[in-house]
Amino acid sequence: MTLPAPQWLDLDLYPFDRAVHEVGGHRVHVVDHGTGPTLLLLHGNPTWSFVWRGVITELAPDHRCVAPDLPGFGLSQAPAGFDGRAESIADVLAELVVAMDLRDVVLVVQDWGGPIGLDLAQRMPDRFRGLVIGNTWAWPVTGDPHFERFSALLGGRVGAWLIRRLNLVVRGLIPAGHRRRRPTRAEMRHYRHALGTPARRQASAVLPREIVAAAPFLARVEAGLVALRTLPALLVWADRDIAFRRTELERWRRELPGARTVELPGAGHYLQSDAPQEFAAAVRAFVAQDLGAAVGTAHDEEARA
Repeated sequence: MTLPAPQWLDLDLYPFDRAVHEVGGHRVHVVDHGTGPTLLLLHGNPTWSFVWRGVITELAPDHRCVAPDLPGFGLSQAPAGFDGRAESIADVLAELVVAMDLRDVVLVVQDWGGPIGLDLAQRMPDRFRGLVIGNTWAWPVTGDPHFERFSALLGGRVGAWLIRRLNLVVRGLIPAGHRRRRPTRAEMRHYRHALGTPARRQASAVLPREIVAAAPFLARVEAGLVALRTLPALLVWADRDIAFRRTELERWRRELPGARTVELPGAGHYLQSDAPQEFAAAVRAFVAQDLGAAVGTAHDEEARA
């Protein structure tokens, strides 16, 4: 579907089929590109579906890539008064999954997309068939100085003011979150314009505080991880992430003991943008091998029944 594009959007860099879905008072912008097994690609702060474009380009020939802009990010439009909290974002995305009637979904997540997406998989397990987990977390981090310092620094009054007034997270964290390559000027321009006014930066300013403040939501997601162990899972992990360390990778290995791991040496926090070909190759192999085997086993069991 062809949609109007803002003047700053370069469709040569972002040449994907797109749609807008109205759910819960939100206009949620969604890339829906390619054919094949459905991948639901969820980004974090302060990015948008643009961060997945290299992965989508690689996978769209044989996968359906569904990449929404989270409420308050990218080309999505949130209603006045939207609070930008993680649980509120998850509520909107749950409505989106139902509205689009997404089924047999492989969830692919990074950063805030992790706890938000895993919450969706726990709410509606019949719609999800596999998990690809990039650098993220899904449990409360209260008491961990690594996360508490960051949350206090950018989630406090001064940090939130700097984000709203100066677009600080985009200008600082996106370059720092790429370690193999430097984002181009054109890429940075797209990230800046997507959060181009103080009003557009509301969710981006709220989510740093949510790292600690969303402990009840994160505790609920954490409690539901055991139920997700029945799903085939892949961990794709960048080892030069400024946010998520080997400590978090080892925690994931304990939470999802059946998961395979693909490490991306030298890649940074935004690994899907820093190493898109390798990320996509890992996803393709997982869908073809692990999920292909899982589907075959399920069909065999149904036939025997």
